[in-house]
Amino acid sequence: MSAAPVRWALLGAGWISRRAIAPALHSADGALLDVVAARDVERARSLTPRRASYVDYAAAVDDDGIDAVYIALSNDGHETWAIRALEAGKAVLCEKPLGRNAHEAAAMREAAERTGGLLVEATWNLWHPRTARAAALLASDTIGPLRRMSGAFLFDGVDEGNYRLEPERGGGALLDVGCYPLTAAAWSARASDFTLREVEVRRAPSGVDLTTDARLTLGNVDVHVRGSFREPDFQSLVLEGDHGLIEFTGNDAYVTWLKGSTLRVLDRDGERVEHFAPVDPYRLMIEHVSRAIRGEPAWLPDPRWSMTVARIMDAVLAAA
Repeated sequence: MSAAPVRWALLGAGWISRRAIAPALHSADGALLDVVAARDVERARSLTPRRASYVDYAAAVDDDGIDAVYIALSNDGHETWAIRALEAGKAVLCEKPLGRNAHEAAAMREAAERTGGLLVEATWNLWHPRTARAAALLASDTIGPLRRMSGAFLFDGVDEGNYRLEPERGGGALLDVGCYPLTAAAWSARASDFTLREVEVRRAPSGVDLTTDARLTLGNVDVHVRGSFREPDFQSLVLEGDHGLIEFTGNDAYVTWLKGSTLRVLDRDGERVEHFAPVDPYRLMIEHVSRAIRGEPAWLPDPRWSMTVARIMDAVLAAA
């Protein structure tokens, strides 16, 4: 007999919820979008939850019919509602970055440990088969020990009035898009000790970073990451080892969604391009987290990666 599906509450009905999260929750095996809470109840209803729509986040978190909460709020809402949900006995899947800083991220992790609850950062590209394949290739030593990692996530298009330009709401390019290549550094280097070497930041009048470029050593790996709101669209991720490299090709290293993708591999056997069919990584993420909630085998990211990224982001912005 199949296990009962996990009943999810979604906090937030913004663009990403409408475009990707709600459709993934509706289509995922073993999951139900049961409740949506948003400041505008009509927007909550538009995501067609099975049972209820709330204008109050607390009503969703405290709903006894809910097993798990997906937090899709701006960064200033992550810590408060993740801890509240964990203390209410709910599993939590929280949009990246986990917190606005390492202090918030640590408080969220502490709450998960204290309550025995599950807390997962929703860095959705980690569940993409291409990312999983790159990690497997690294683990198999096909390119030898990792020596260098470089990654960038750039785009030009944050308008005035957007929360990404508000420091008190956790805005800034590093927290919004720079966290993607930093997470890649964390999972590929598999280290937590780091040393900053160079930091360059261009800020908005509000004080948030519009472009951040950082070079650091993470474990034994040289890392170069760049994030920007004010540069032409560009995404890259290259992992270089003693015997070759792994490159995420196609200018979609982090946000490949519902389209095919490729990986270029150069190793001892020569050069090749591996192809991946279109998938919905949001759906894959929700399915794996739902399995974990039911106690079934599932892949989840190492919680230490989130803390490493948070500590690096704090150090980069402080150095600037």
